[in-house]
Amino acid sequence: MQATLEYSANTPLWSRVPTKDEDGRYLGDFMMVITGLKKASSDHRKKTINALTQVLAKYSDIIVFADLNMKMSLLWISIKPVKGMMIEIPAEIIRHIPEAKLISERASIANR
Repeated sequence: MQATLEYSANTPLWSRVPTKDEDGRYLGDFMMVITGLKKASSDHRKKTINALTQVLAKYSDIIVFADLNMKMSLLWISIKPVKGMMIEIPAEIIRHIPEAKLISERASIANR
């Protein structure tokens, strides 16, 4: 699968995100917020995007889709079902971009 960069400002994310890989297996996905990105200087945004590009390239065989919404400072990543990658990839992003925060659903008290 070849990585591409496309600009789809008017296309909703839900219509672009793949749900299955080329073998028909369901993909996993996660979302991160990169705090302060929207208001950051142009130089800081470039450094952040370069760091993110390096992480995405490192995992290019696992990452199927990535979308960075600059307006909302949100990063969406869809990955192949590979054991441990739902932890490793966000951790690697945070290591390179400390202001990146993983968004997760809060567990209810009843589920603890």
